[in-house]
Amino acid sequence: MTARPGYDVAEGALAVIYLRVSSKEQAEKDGEAEGYSIPAQREACRRKAASLKAVVIEEFPERGASAKTADRPELQRMLAYIAEHPVKYVIVHKVDRLARNRADDVAINLAIRQAGAELVSVSENIDQTPSGLLLHGIMSSISEYYSRNLATEVLKGTTKKAERGGTPGRAPIGYLNVRRMVEGREVRTVEVDPVRGPLMAWAFETYAGGEWTIRRLLRELTARGLTTAPGRSNPGRPLGVSHLHRLLRNPYYIGMVSYRGVVYAGKHEPLATPEVWHEVQKILSAKYLTGEKDREHPHYLKGSIYCGQCGARLIVNHAKGNGGCYPYFVCGGRQRDPASCKFRAMRIEQVEAAIVAYYATVQLPEDEVIRLRTFLDQELAKLHSDAEREQGVQERRLRKLQGEREKLLQAHYADAIPLDLLKSEQDRLATAIASAEGRLTAIAADYKTAETNLHKALTRAGDCQAAYDEATSRMRRQFNLTFFKRLIIHDEATVAGELAEPWDVILGEELQRAVAAREAENLEDAIEHAQRQREPESILAGTTTAAPDWGGGWSPNILVRPSGLEPPRT
Repeated sequence: MTARPGYDVAEGALAVIYLRVSSKEQAEKDGEAEGYSIPAQREACRRKAASLKAVVIEEFPERGASAKTADRPELQRMLAYIAEHPVKYVIVHKVDRLARNRADDVAINLAIRQAGAELVSVSENIDQTPSGLLLHGIMSSISEYYSRNLATEVLKGTTKKAERGGTPGRAPIGYLNVRRMVEGREVRTVEVDPVRGPLMAWAFETYAGGEWTIRRLLRELTARGLTTAPGRSNPGRPLGVSHLHRLLRNPYYIGMVSYRGVVYAGKHEPLATPEVWHEVQKILSAKYLTGEKDREHPHYLKGSIYCGQCGARLIVNHAKGNGGCYPYFVCGGRQRDPASCKFRAMRIEQVEAAIVAYYATVQLPEDEVIRLRTFLDQELAKLHSDAEREQGVQERRLRKLQGEREKLLQAHYADAIPLDLLKSEQDRLATAIASAEGRLTAIAADYKTAETNLHKALTRAGDCQAAYDEATSRMRRQFNLTFFKRLIIHDEATVAGELAEPWDVILGEELQRAVAAREAENLEDAIEHAQRQREPESILAGTTTAAPDWGGGWSPNILVRPSGLEPPRT
């Protein structure tokens, strides 16, 4: 074994020193090779070694490593070194330089003692005496508390920052984290990247058009110069497909901050409008739900149409012949196993025309739309009444829970309940209060949302064939994904569809029967009401109470025709 140059082993006992800073920023502060902390630790450790008349033969500087784990390269190298060399002292500036939890502290100190060495701290008077061991245990526990409490405080601070619209951590591509001095204090904020910001805005606008694939969009963005933000030691790199996909899913670009599963309104400038962003999400979700691979030249029917014989998806195939290349839909199952299916290839335009014609079967006549709207308005009125009742229940529940929470705090202030019970009860009440508040918010939105969506659905159901026939490829795709779980293509281009929600209900026979039953009930009520309201003169004049004459219009006995009521069909 040889000492480092400049030291004579014969002068005294051998020692090594272990140095550590938690982050690379500390290790490189102000452009210094080791920052300020490591040189300061080194100087203090050498003074301690001199006071022990020990010779420092090796240093193990850990530049930018957390003490939450013992799996640190320089620490492991030091433990291996002292196991092979007759080192008497392992010198650190503070105990927390070695470990920040008791388990690691015990394991590291055991390894040091097994190597025949002794741990020495510059800042704490620890040794193998009972008082020294006690102090060591106390300092190690303090270090663990500090580490855990720091994590809690950091989490609390970043959560509060997100609640106020700030950005915890690094902003995504298109933005820059900046620091400014405002009135003598440092303020950290986020600004739009003048280079990458416009490119990300263009990416959202372009992809929302529905004509681009992710791969094609990525190639164009790369050609225009979009890269990751460069760091201190690495230049910006081109994005990957999955990275771009994640960016297009990120609500940060519409001014929202997502932290620990909760979304808050951010203070940063949005790069996309909510309408554009939601359109992008619909396109991405549609491709995921249909299992469509992101390839060039996709057809709007891909992922929506299936073979009527084996149930496999129909895929696009281009066949050459007669001097040209012609697109067909072929069965994916037959391509994999020709013996499994006998579906014959069909020209794409033939399938397109068949689906346009099929939309007539899912279209409601105008009078049916009117009857359904009347029925659904009545059902929505019931929903609204139920919602008001539940709202009252939730409001009473919320007042009761808030009262319980106030009583709980008063009891704690009076030392009537211990801290652990206070915490468990507060957690229970916080969960219950959040549930009640969330339900109240949902109740307020449920009725209006249901009313708007159902009326939109009925409007579409009344003119969907004409709208589909005139729609662009992108809109036709949205129509198919909205109305159908899947479209099944049989021989001779005949089509059958499995309706998606809520169309399976709106266009189904059960709802039609419910409408007819409601109309019959309303008719009986109307007849009974009319009979009660007739003038005595009508009875004296010999007016009969015959049933309505559906063949020639409404009966003269029914003086008041209920709103929205139509005669039953013959």
